[in-house]
This record gives sequence, C-alpha cells and structure tokens, in this order.
Amino acid sequence: MTGGFPLRVGAVGIALAALLAPFPAVGRSMAAAGSQNLGTIDFPTSIGIRAGGGGSGAAQEHFVRGALLLHSFMYDDAAEEFQEAQKAAPGFAMAYWGEAMTKNHPLWMQRDAAAARTILERLGPTRKERLAKAPTKREQGYLTAVEELYAAGEKKDRDLAYADAMRRLHEEFPDDLEAQSFYALALLGTCEEHRDAAVYMKGAALAEEVFAKNPLHPGAVHYLIHAYDDPVHAPLGLRPARVYARIAGAAAHALHMPSHIFLALGMWDDVIASNEQSWAAAEERVGRKHLGADERGWHGIYWREYALLQEGRVREARALLDVAEADARGGLGRVVGARSEMRAAYAVATSCAGWAPPEKAAEEAGKAEAAANPRDQFVRGYCAWKTRDGPGLAAAIAGLRMKDAAAPVDSGGHAHGAPAYAGSDAAASEVYRIELEALERAAAGDAEGAVTRARQAAAAEDGMSFEFGPPVVVKPAHELLGELYAVAGKPVEARAEFEAALARAPGRAASLEGEIRAAAAAKDPESAREAEKLWRRFHGRADVKTLPWESGAVPRAGAAR
Repeated sequence: MTGGFPLRVGAVGIALAALLAPFPAVGRSMAAAGSQNLGTIDFPTSIGIRAGGGGSGAAQEHFVRGALLLHSFMYDDAAEEFQEAQKAAPGFAMAYWGEAMTKNHPLWMQRDAAAARTILERLGPTRKERLAKAPTKREQGYLTAVEELYAAGEKKDRDLAYADAMRRLHEEFPDDLEAQSFYALALLGTCEEHRDAAVYMKGAALAEEVFAKNPLHPGAVHYLIHAYDDPVHAPLGLRPARVYARIAGAAAHALHMPSHIFLALGMWDDVIASNEQSWAAAEERVGRKHLGADERGWHGIYWREYALLQEGRVREARALLDVAEADARGGLGRVVGARSEMRAAYAVATSCAGWAPPEKAAEEAGKAEAAANPRDQFVRGYCAWKTRDGPGLAAAIAGLRMKDAAAPVDSGGHAHGAPAYAGSDAAASEVYRIELEALERAAAGDAEGAVTRARQAAAAEDGMSFEFGPPVVVKPAHELLGELYAVAGKPVEARAEFEAALARAPGRAASLEGEIRAAAAAKDPESAREAEKLWRRFHGRADVKTLPWESGAVPRAGAAR
C-alpha cells in the first residue's frame, strides 16, 4: 500500500468514493458567512487589557487581530495590525515581536532578516534593551525566540535555533496555546531540504492538542493541514480542512488551504470550490486596499485551473489562463510565475492543443538575455514532440542542459513563488531533461531506449522530496513511463507505472486514463471498470464526457499508434 491507498486503481476508486461520500462540497456561502471572521485565540499580554476594553485595549485588539492574520499567513495585513498596535502603545514590546514575525514565511522558505532587524531596532537598539521592555518572563521568551530567528547566520541554522527557543517557551508555559502553535509551525519550518515525516508528525501532534482545546484556533487547523497535505496523511487532514474555511473566512489564504488536503486526495470539486472562495476573498481585498495585479489570488487560481483540467472542464480552465495572460503582459512577479504554471498545466493536460511558445523571459524582464525556467523549457520540448518538431525538441533539451542560465529560475509551483524545499528547481530540471531525452528517443523510433531513459527520469523524480499541490514535475515521470510502456506493447509494466503515478497524485486524469487502458490490455476488466467509474465521476461536467480514445482522439489500448 502506498500513499494511504492500495496501488490497484480499482481499489483507489472505491477508497476515494468512500472518503468523498460523507462530505458535501464546500459551499459558496462559507466565505460570506465568515467574512468578518479570523478565528479565535486567547493571547493575553502585559498591555493589561484584552480586546474590547478601554485604555490600552486598542493596542491589544490590533495585536490579537495581527496574531490571527499571522496564523493564516496574511503577512502584509498582519503587519499593518501590529503597526497600529505600536501606534496605540509605542512601548508595547509584543507588537514589535509580531511585526518582525511577518518577515519570516517558514513554509515558503522565505525570510527577510534585514527588515525584521530594522523593526526590532525600533523597539530598542540592542537585544538587551529590547528584552528589558518585555515586562514578563513569558513575553521575554517570545522576544528571545524572535531574536534567535533573526540573529546573524545561515537561515537553516537560525530556523533550528528559533524552533529550539520555541520549544523552551512551550515547555515553560505549557498552557500557552500560542507558544505551542508557533512551536508546531517552527518545527515544520526546519524541514528546508526535504519533507521529514517524523518532524511533520511531531508538529501535527502539537497542533492536534491545541485544536482539541480550542477548535476555533486558526493556527492549529492551518498547521495541521500543512502537516497532513501528502497522500499518505491527507485523510487525517479532512477534519481540519473542513473547519478552517468556516472559522477564518475573512482570510483568503484560509479559504485556499483546505484544498491542500482535497488535492492530495483527488477531490476535484472541493479543490475548485475552495479556490473559488479564496479568489473571491482575494479580489475583495485587492479592491478594498486598491492593490495591484500581483496581489490577486494567483496561487489559488492555478490550483483551481489544475483541478478543472482533471475534470475535463477545459473551457473553464482556459478562461482562468486568459485572466493570467491578460494581467501578466509586460509584468513581473507572482502573476508571471502563475502564468507559467498555468500554461504548463494546460498544455500538458490538453496535449498541447492550441499551444504557442511563451515569450522569452528576456522580454518579460526587460533584460538583454535570460533563459526560460525549466518548466517552460520542458513544455516547449514536450509540445515540439507532440507536433513532431524535432529541432524544437532538440533546442529545448539543449536549453535544459545549460548551466549558466542568466535569469533566476522560478519555483516548481508553490506558495507565492517559493519552492517548498531547497533544490526543488534543480531536481525538477534534471527530470525534465531526462524526460525530453526519452521523448527524443521515442521520436527516433527507439522504443526501448525511450523506456530506459524514462525509467531514469522516474527514479530521479522519486528521489525528490514530496511537495504539496499540483505536481512539481508538470508531466509526472511515472505517467510518462507508463505511456511509453503502453506504446511498446507492455501493458503490465505500463499499469504498474500508472499506479505509481496515482499513488503520488491520486485522481490525476491522465494517469487514470492510462490505468484504464493498461488494465484492459492486461486482461483485468474489473480494475479497468473501477478506474473508469472514478474517471467518469470526476468528468460529469467535462467538455467532452467520453474517454479520449472513445472520441477517436487517441487509439484504444492495443491499437496501432
């Protein structure tokens, strides 16, 4: 058993159906119902009066709201609240702690230490003077931890030191649910190079205790979702996923986060609904604050497009891509990264129908020369192979072999343009190159050589740490290997590869389609029917509701290609 599901996809269909049945799709009304809601926490401070009181109550009220936003990774909005708390009470040490915390994005592998130090220096020029402004030992513990986070040194070392400081704070004040929650997040943030299951489960255990004591705690449910958002543990995340959007509907990121669990389980309707709500909340925020296009909810719109493509709703997916295309013209930043992700997912899912090479990164960045990111290079090569453009395929392979790309590589498709783990881009680039080399051999009629090279690509992808969300490798290597085995007339081997692909990405349409054909060709009609049942369940609103080979777009299993 892999990924929490049996490898035989017929059984995967039964397991997914059982998971889906008790849970209705997330309703559109949820965002509206929680429009003023960010969750509930108890975060007393030395300001003396909690939110809703008089005197310094305004400072505490802004502080608590900032902490709520911080738990939901609404970092810019949280910073504004902490700044308001500082205005209301200039000597309020915890308000500076909070603003400094907004400069660390642990699960996105981002940290702006210089900006954080500038914030802390507004409280006091030295660490000793800053700690002296925290009236209680508990608050001194929070400040000590943030000082450790932003001290001089490598990010990895500082993350470990910060997590250890939060451990000490939690152990000294075991009833402080905020210390426990931030300690859980700190642990997850130490996994910079790979997803360490033992560390993630330790963080999850801490968050589960907070969730049990306060079911409305936004940090507890948020961090549980992150801890469980892989196919193995995702069933454990269904409960917090269903809770988070209800208790923190005012945060666009909170509305998106349940889709981490839904996507890991192939629950496409729920992924779509979750990100529709998140997009609406992000659009409301952009309008209210008069923000630019880069602040729109691109992370969620990419996930929504990916889910639509898995359901065969190609026209709706194309409409979302058109939104990104329009906003990205001549631009930089998140929208350009999202457009790259969305173009790649669309091209691969539609077999490059209507595909055109994207603009050079040099044109977008206004630089004289720059190379496209590995994902764009792969899609160029993949679509060149689809259209029998040998020179285009060779050029893409050559591009991926280049070591001295002038432009920075963007991420594999994760939160706000940040890779989940260090080295993700380099690893994905290697997989892309080997995949294209396999396709080059296939185009030359070397079926055995293509399979051998694709096996190497699959091994390289297996060596990558699991990352949440749509596959980092836009054409999963096991899926490609399964297709090449099928072309070579080896349905048993093909089926094993499609099952491996589905263990990593449950419910993925192309892998399901491959499994149906391979199971039928391998004389296992029962498994083929079960996989087809799941495929049809997801494709009830597809543009074309027949399987691809039924419409004549591709041949049936065993037919000449």
